[in-house]
Amino acid sequence: MQTECSAERFDFAAVEKRAVVAGFDGGTITSDAGALLLGLTDRAIGLVGRFARCFADARNPALIEHEVKTLVSQRVFALALGYEDINDHDELRHDPVMAVLAGKLKARRHKKCAAVAGKSTLNRLELSRGEPSRYHKISHDPAAIEALFVELFVGAHAAAPEEIVLDLDATDDPLHGNQEGRFFHGYYGHYCYLPLYVLCGNHLLCAKLRPANIDAAAGSVQEIERIVHRLRGRWPKVRIVLRADSGFAREELMAWCESNAVDYLFGLARNVRLVRHIGAELGQARAESAFTNRPARRFKDFLWTTRKSWSCRRRVVAKAEWTQGEANPRFVVTSLDAEAWPARSLYEDLYCARGEMENRIKECQLDLFADRTSAATMRANQLRLWFASMAYVLVCALRRIGLANTRLARASCATIRLKLFKIGALVSVSVRRIKLAMNSACPFQREWALTYARLSAAAA
Repeated sequence: MQTECSAERFDFAAVEKRAVVAGFDGGTITSDAGALLLGLTDRAIGLVGRFARCFADARNPALIEHEVKTLVSQRVFALALGYEDINDHDELRHDPVMAVLAGKLKARRHKKCAAVAGKSTLNRLELSRGEPSRYHKISHDPAAIEALFVELFVGAHAAAPEEIVLDLDATDDPLHGNQEGRFFHGYYGHYCYLPLYVLCGNHLLCAKLRPANIDAAAGSVQEIERIVHRLRGRWPKVRIVLRADSGFAREELMAWCESNAVDYLFGLARNVRLVRHIGAELGQARAESAFTNRPARRFKDFLWTTRKSWSCRRRVVAKAEWTQGEANPRFVVTSLDAEAWPARSLYEDLYCARGEMENRIKECQLDLFADRTSAATMRANQLRLWFASMAYVLVCALRRIGLANTRLARASCATIRLKLFKIGALVSVSVRRIKLAMNSACPFQREWALTYARLSAAAA
């Protein structure tokens, strides 16, 4: 049956002899009612207010409608809800949930404005500089923003941990325009940035945008030094371990760790000398694999140094593996003690666990749109990366506080958005209250209610 439509009504095929009719006449409705949990999460950890204080506003207060805190909250909440571009805010500024999250239902000074800002105002926020100027009166403090990630991480712990493992990684952020700092990266095969991430479990401590024409470890000493200094200022006795792939096994970083009582565990790029050193172990693994018809591995623990680049001998653990009919040797270099971390356990239990970090980076770059670095300047793109990173921190806090021991306890940010935030609701506003009548058929009502209760307790 062919459907028909008019300006007011859309007719569809009948179901059980009943006409199916649709129209944009439902009144004030939102598809993001679950985002109220994001506001509650922010109250629990105080992210938006502290993030907004990293900005300075030199605008004339008598001439502005939207305060910096409103702009910052809009951008963070919208990214968490899946709205990646500031263009989306020309429609979002009329959404009742965005108004509720901003704490204002209507414009206060300019009656023709919406309760929250549109794309042009938010664009001026994204283009803010380190110092205000005639045309950019909002400025931001990069050092304060970087420090805030560490403070939010510390605040997520009720007590100082005995040991933390900081994961470092560099990844590609593809570019499709002529952005400042774009370079072609031979490994990834396209033009990109090469951001540096530092995480501890699910917690993001650093998101540093960098051009792609540098070594993966470039600037890592400065970032780790900054983070470690702040962590030890709050947790003087905490033991810190750095973990990363072979791109970070650099003399400068390892020497800094050894001079500052920080342990490390880095992958080590294989070469002919290293492979020759474990020839006997590879032979044993090959013989076992041929006998069992299954992959086999041996481990070897030894002291090693390079011919020129290393300043001293260091502990290296080798995995001599034979799989699918060929050798698969792998190496790591570490400062960790062999008694506390025997070779097999060091590699299989500690080093291989770093793979989970890659999932967190994918959440940040894909689910929260940290890869939307399409502004002309690196400064603006760095700020975009920070906005997306703050959205990631906010959703992770909701997962940590509200979803523990539920079926969404390990859900990705995108899944949490789909299951808990994207809930349709009819919005009614009266003199006494604002009510969101959410979809009665929502399959995750129990998790939503439990998350609400836990976040309310944490925010109290």
